[in-house]
Amino acid sequence: MSLPPGFLDELRSRISISDVVGRKVMWDQRKSQPGKGDYWSPCPFHHEKTASFHVEDRKGFYYCFGCHAKGDALKFVQETENVGFMEAVEILAGEAGMEMPKRDPRAQEKQDRRTLLAEVMEQAVQFFRLQLKTGAAGPARDYLQRRGLTPPALDRWEIGFAPDGWQNLWDALRAKSVPEDLIIAAGLAKPSNKGGKPYDTFRNRIMFPIRDARGRAIAFGGRAMDPNDNAKYLNSPETELFDKGRNLYNHGPARAASGRGSQLIVAEGYMDVIALSEGGFTSSVAPLGTAVTENQLQMMWRMSDEPIIALDGDKAGIRAAMRLVDLALPHLQAGKSLRFALMPDGQDPDDLIRKQGPAAVQEVLDQAMPMVKLLWQRETEGKVFDSPERKAALDKALRDKIRLIRDPSIRKHYGEDIKEMRWALFRGNRPPGAGGYDGSEGRQGSFAGDFKGGNYKGSGFRDGARRPWKGQASAPAPLSTTRSSLVAAADEAELARVREAVVLAVAISCPWIIVEFEVNLERMTCADGSLAALRDQVLRHGVDAPEQLKERICETLGSQALENLMSLRHVAIIPCLRRPEDLEAARLTLAEEFAKLEALRGLNAELAEAEEDLSGLADEALTWRLKEAAEARNRAVRSENEDKATYDVGENGARLSREERDAFGALLDRIGFSNK
Repeated sequence: MSLPPGFLDELRSRISISDVVGRKVMWDQRKSQPGKGDYWSPCPFHHEKTASFHVEDRKGFYYCFGCHAKGDALKFVQETENVGFMEAVEILAGEAGMEMPKRDPRAQEKQDRRTLLAEVMEQAVQFFRLQLKTGAAGPARDYLQRRGLTPPALDRWEIGFAPDGWQNLWDALRAKSVPEDLIIAAGLAKPSNKGGKPYDTFRNRIMFPIRDARGRAIAFGGRAMDPNDNAKYLNSPETELFDKGRNLYNHGPARAASGRGSQLIVAEGYMDVIALSEGGFTSSVAPLGTAVTENQLQMMWRMSDEPIIALDGDKAGIRAAMRLVDLALPHLQAGKSLRFALMPDGQDPDDLIRKQGPAAVQEVLDQAMPMVKLLWQRETEGKVFDSPERKAALDKALRDKIRLIRDPSIRKHYGEDIKEMRWALFRGNRPPGAGGYDGSEGRQGSFAGDFKGGNYKGSGFRDGARRPWKGQASAPAPLSTTRSSLVAAADEAELARVREAVVLAVAISCPWIIVEFEVNLERMTCADGSLAALRDQVLRHGVDAPEQLKERICETLGSQALENLMSLRHVAIIPCLRRPEDLEAARLTLAEEFAKLEALRGLNAELAEAEEDLSGLADEALTWRLKEAAEARNRAVRSENEDKATYDVGENGARLSREERDAFGALLDRIGFSNK
């Protein structure tokens, strides 16, 4: 659903972010100034004792100086309530007394039909629950009892029974005047091919209602009581309400539990989820009879940054884990991944928790392995690498999988972990001083490394633990051309630290322009702890009380913090610091430094990706990529001012607008000063 223009602006104008946030935090009365709409509290997104979480009604934003969480009221509701964007809009709109926009007539008609279908599904839930208490459901009740489900648990999960017969549910719904087309559209019955009445979809099955994130019944899962049934588990067909790939079993309760800090667990089936939830693992979900889809993966990541995939300890469970790895690799993001907990051989979470209790399950979850180890296990388990060709095949298979990762930083770290595991596999057992291939077939440590008479390294990946180079005692000195290259000579971290120091010095000296660069300052990542502390003070006090900024810094960090910053050689030579009243020069300096910082960080990804490929065979394409990256970074960090189209630089280093200079000269000519 799309919102009309101006709806969100009106919503934000009606609500106070301090009221929204105030429901979740306790304000620090000493630091907060309610009269100015300025509030401070401990951050609700990470554990801390000090009040570093700042909320400002005037701007409508929050920002944490500790974990750097930031956003508006909608973002806060999304993060704390664990809901999507539209759900957050609905929550705040209800509080603000705003009516959600109406959909177009056809969309409204479609929504009305979905509402009717949901009502039919609720009637089916009640019918199946009543049937579980009949004499015909005796074997089903016995089965559920053997699986450890008590009557209260059956009620909590609304478990029911579909009796054997062709039209039991059909006749019950028709007796309540439910239209035939709605029963069929809900997936509860199927048309007869022989011209008779439609027949029930579920017969002689234990029934598990499937609800969406909003709690509406949208489908059923049925477990067959007949061991000879073709389908042990049967789900509702796809309907207007139900899309298997876009829903999860127990989605709503698991989302709420995950929002309260419970670890998200992804199991294979209904009984696993029920057993885990009843055992205390309340944030548990399961895909609906299909392999995990991309949509389901994104749903999991919205609930938890690192869900644990709890799979059965059999071959089918392992295959499911491998399919999920292939699905997840292209979608990995910083902080978003999966961990895999494999149950003991032949057991599922339901078996383990019934036989050994929740502690045994927790032990397995604590040992959950990251994706990279499962990927390595798949490519190496049960294989022998007794020849260069087999080892090269392993390198290729792993490299192909790593290339699926789109994020260059994650791809780099995967490569590093693979290198370490590869070293342990191929070289971990090599005797000290061993050279190249020693003729011992099948031994994992016999990878062809050094060939006698040369210095060739045959590794498919760069090894982080290479033996010292045997050609000479020390590393060769770089050529003059190499020394002048920024790829070899520049220390990016040090260069970034220098520019960050300049930014902070200018901001502190001319605090009245901080408000213009507030966003840039928030995005500036200071690896140096002293600079990070100064940045936080600038953001905390520089916007609302610029005239008191230096005083506040001295009170918090001590006077030596400013003295150390201003005494840096690269800071002392900045022209605008000699003229703090020249705000335009300060603005230009900050704009230039921020642009160069962004360029440095952006180009680092290209360099990392190109350098990663050095592990393979170097070619002209790779050389060209490194050359282009080096030249781009050289242009980015060039200290001279290239904006000569608008400004001239005077002898004292000051910038003078050409347009203003020409106008001033024309004025002097008119009054005759230039002729005297």
